[in-house]
Parts: sequence; structure tokens; C-alpha cells
Amino acid sequence: MGLFQTPPKTPEEYEQYKPLPIPPDQVLNMDEDEWYAQVYRGQDFPQLTLRAVLMGSVLGFFLAFTNLYIGLKTGWALGVAITACIVSYAVWSGFLKAGFAKTPMTILETNCMQSTASSAGYSTGGTMVSAVSALLMIQGVHLPLDVLVYWTLLLAALGTLMAIPMKRNMINQERLKFPSGTAAAVTLQSLYSEGSEALAKARALAYSAIFGALAPILLELKLRVMPDGSRSALLPGSSGIFDGWVPARGTKVVDGQTVSNQPSDWTMVLDHNPVMIAAGALVGLRIAIYMVLGALVMYYGLGPSGLSDSWTGPNGETITAITTPSAVWKEQGLWLGVSIMVSSGILAFLLQWKTIVRAFTGFSKGGGDAGEGDALRAATEPPSSWFVYGTVACGLGVAWLAHSAFAIPFEYGVLAVFLTFLLSLVACRATGESDITPVGAMGKIMQLTFGTLIPQQPAANLMTASITASSAGSSADLLNDLKSGYLLGANPRRQFVAQFLGIFAGTAATVLGFRLLVPDASAIGNTDFPAPAAVAWKAIADVLGSGIENMHPTHQNMIIGGLIVGAIMVLLEWGVEKAGKKQWKAFLPSATGVGLGLVLPFQYPLSMLIGAVAAHVWTKRSPKSSGLYVVPIAAGLIAGISIMGVIVALMNPVFFE
Repeated sequence: MGLFQTPPKTPEEYEQYKPLPIPPDQVLNMDEDEWYAQVYRGQDFPQLTLRAVLMGSVLGFFLAFTNLYIGLKTGWALGVAITACIVSYAVWSGFLKAGFAKTPMTILETNCMQSTASSAGYSTGGTMVSAVSALLMIQGVHLPLDVLVYWTLLLAALGTLMAIPMKRNMINQERLKFPSGTAAAVTLQSLYSEGSEALAKARALAYSAIFGALAPILLELKLRVMPDGSRSALLPGSSGIFDGWVPARGTKVVDGQTVSNQPSDWTMVLDHNPVMIAAGALVGLRIAIYMVLGALVMYYGLGPSGLSDSWTGPNGETITAITTPSAVWKEQGLWLGVSIMVSSGILAFLLQWKTIVRAFTGFSKGGGDAGEGDALRAATEPPSSWFVYGTVACGLGVAWLAHSAFAIPFEYGVLAVFLTFLLSLVACRATGESDITPVGAMGKIMQLTFGTLIPQQPAANLMTASITASSAGSSADLLNDLKSGYLLGANPRRQFVAQFLGIFAGTAATVLGFRLLVPDASAIGNTDFPAPAAVAWKAIADVLGSGIENMHPTHQNMIIGGLIVGAIMVLLEWGVEKAGKKQWKAFLPSATGVGLGLVLPFQYPLSMLIGAVAAHVWTKRSPKSSGLYVVPIAAGLIAGISIMGVIVALMNPVFFE
């Protein structure tokens, strides 16, 4: 098999490679033999072409910025598969009209381009917004650039390679749904079969991206010269819309007089950047509502008493639970919120014990090679030799780099890689069954494990956990993309190569973007970039390093209370599902929503609620148009704001400071 195929050279040749008339939802029910007989397009169907990989790499380079930007804002990674589908199709259609391209891409070329873009945009950023940012907050200095590049690249490659033996078992044989991969295939099929809808989605995404790009220019680019010679943005980043009519708790001293606090003192402002409104439209109403409720509980209930709740620390210093109202989310809310998310995430993971059992029993039954002398399957599936040699090479590279850069004993690095493979099995199955990849919970499990094995070493604690979180995310992303290709008849070996090649563009974009957005430790853990994932990882590393007994008693109580509350929330959801009342889940509190609301400044939950309400109302009034436009508009806004945000971060120090 040559590395790259030749694309169609003429419109007549392209006509030979039209999409199948079989819809993806019909392929979901086919067994492996039926798939090879009716769906597989063969070795010669143009798929892995140079133009597809190059376009996917360029697109993924920019999509990586969006996930990095959103990750530093919210701690989440937004799936980019559907966005990549729409943008890939739209960009190449534009090239055709402009005369830069002679023939359209085949549907499998676009699928290949989507795989490369998705890999670049999703697989490389997880460790940057969690473990790497947390380590920066602890040590105060950036990792050396070469260490950051190699670490990001090796973890993404390791996760991609680890997915090889899972593919045939989970996709071909058990036919797990992998909802995001299925949605990407359906989207791609519709783009090629419904020209008017495809054009409408592409235009919506493009216009919203252009509109979104204006936000960083107006709100962050320092174009205005102030009377004192300093520079500021043209418009303020937020406004205190609640001040003067909504009460706030606590008092402050202004010009020698004691006055009541304003809501803006507690970060209760309206953020003018629409990026979180767009994110809220994608996240949904339930989580957004409980994010706001969680924040309000802290600002009006548990938080204000912390201003006067003093304690004598181990060195004799007097410490209050909260230093200022604006810091409540990161000084007190994080202990309650992180604890809720940790206990709920780990317990929800353990309650999926059947999934865990199936992951290991299923893996023992099926592997990467087809076996049974079937030459077609052996030539089509990614071979087991890629998994064995690649995982050994990358695993040893990770263990060596962990030892040399983070002082992790080599044998513990090898152990971390082995545990990562076991946990990736479970993560991929959970993704296939529920579309939820529990990388956060798995990272916490590894933090607890290595916090016990290597106590009082936060770097070792964080970076061993990042091996699992990053690699599991890469494995799940690969299987989602392989699922979309499977439903369209793609060659999985060629698609794996496309996915692997995307890692390089993603690494370059993620490392570059991280250094631009976060020039030093002061750039994160604030209202611009709260970095809640990093704050959560750092909090656990701090507790494991110094001991809970050395913390403020209020913070200790927050941890204990959060662990209990998070467990109760998960058990409530589990109970209603067991009782056959799954519809009741919509009325139960969301542990993720409450936890995030506690660890973010208020303007972010508020913006997300605005977006979620807008999307919900639109869906209720016009389901068809909302189904057509909500995702492209939200994705376009996020892409435009994020990419321009990185550009502005580069321009400000060069031209305006």
C-alpha cells in the first residue's frame, strides 16, 4: 500500500466515486461480513490523498487553537469532528469555485481530511489545559520548549496506537455506536447528498466565524491610547449589569467608609465576549442551569462567611478562607467544585462496572489483525505490528522523557504506560456506548495512584496522570473517526494513517498557541483564563503533597462535603435509571454543572446559560432550522473567536505594548 493515493483528475472520473446510497444508520446494523460485501469501497477508492492530508493538517492546526482557547476558559474539550466535516467540505467547495482545485474531493477524501483535522484539533490539547497548566501554576515557569513538544507528540501518538487492537472488536464486531462518529458520518453524507443544506450550513459557519473574529479585535486588541500613555482595548470586556439593583453580600471600605459590596465585586458581570454563549448552545440547558445555580450557592450562601473565617496556619500566620470576593471561585469554590467532580466522575465510572468487564473480555476475543487467513481483512485493518512496535517505542519514549524531565523513576513511567492502556480500553468503550470519555476521572485515579507511590512530588503526580488522560482521549478520538469512516465504507488502515499524520500539526498548533496565550504563570487562574481543569489537577496535587491537615478548616469541610454531594448526585441518576425512570434525569442536578459553576467566575456560567436558553428556545420553536443552524453557528463563533484570540495574543506584545 503506497502512502498517498491519486485523487480524481477529471469531473468524469470523480463521478465514479459518488457516495453509497446506503445511509449510515442502516450500516449500524450490519455485521462485519455484510459490511465488506455491501459498504466497503475497496483499496482503490481515493481516500488518503496528499491534498486531503494537507488540508486536514492546516484545518486541524487552527481547530487546535479553538480547543486550547476553550479549554483554558472552561476546562472542556469540544469535539471537532462535525465542525471539521462542515469546514472541510466548505473550504474545498470554495477552492473549486475559485479555480484553485479541478475536482471535488470524494466523500472518503473529505472523511480523511476530517480525521486529520480532528486528530490535530482534539488529540493534542488535553494535557496542555490540565497537567501542563497545573505544573506551570505550581512551579511558576514554563517547561522547556523541546520537552513540551516531545511530551505532547508522544502522548498523542501513544493514544492513537493503543486504539488499534480495540478497533475491530468495538466497531466491526460489537458495533458500538460511537455517537459523535456516527453524527459525523451522517453529517458528511448529508453534505454530499443535500446541496442546499450543505451550503446553508457552510455559510452559517463562515459568517458566524467572521462575526466571532471581531470580538477579540474589539475586546482584547490594545488599539486605544489612554491619556497616561497606556493602551487598552476599544471596548470593555464586561459590564456590571447587576450593580445597583441586585443585592450582594459583604462590605468593603471605600475612601475610609464602609459600603456594601456590588455584584461585580463577586465577578457577577456580563462578559461581552460571545464565546461562552456559543459554548452554552452546544453544552445544553441542564448543565448550564446548574452551573449558574452552583455559582449562586457559593456567592450568596457559602462564600461570604469565608471573608471573616480566619485560621492560624501551621507557620503561625492568620489566614482567611477567602481574601477578596472576586477570588471566591478559586480560593473556596474550587475545593467544593473539584471534590464534587472528582467523586461524581470516579463513582460514575465505577458504576459502569459492566462496561469495564466488557472492555477486557471483549479485548481478549478480538484484535487488530483479522486472523483466520482472511487476506482482505488482513490487508484492510491496521496491523497488530503497528500497535506492538509503535506502543513499545512511544511507551519507552514517554517513560524516558518522564524520568529525564520530571524525575519520575523509569519503572514508574513504564507502569503508567501499562495502566494507561488498561484505562484506555475502558475509556474507549465508554465513549462507544455513551459518547462520554471519562478522561477526568481516569486522570484523578492516576493522580491518587502515583500520589501514593511517589508522595510529595507534584510534577510526578501530574505528569503520570497526564499520560492516561491525554492518551485515553487520543484513543477515543481515533475510534470516533474510524467509526465515521466505517459507516461510509472507508479503508481503516488508510484512515489510521491520516489520523496519525494529524498529530504533528496539532502538536505544533497546541504548543505555539499555549505559549502565546499563556506567556507566564500569571496568565492562568484568573478571570480571563480560569483554567478550571488545571486548577482541579493542581488542587489534588497540593492536597496529596502537603496533606489535607495543613489546609484551612473551611476548605477541608468543602472537600468532604463535595465528595459526599458528588456521590449523592451520581447515585440519584443511577437510581432513576435502574428504576426505569430515565426521563427523570432531566430534573436531577448535574454534578458536572454544579462543580464547574463553583470553579469558574460567574460571568462564564451566565454566558453559557444565555447560549443554552437561546438554543433551547430556538429548538422548541423551530426544530428543523435549529437542527440545521445551531451547531454551525456555535462552532463558527468559537472558531472565529479562538483563532483571532491567538492572533491578538501575538499582536499585542509585538505592536501595542
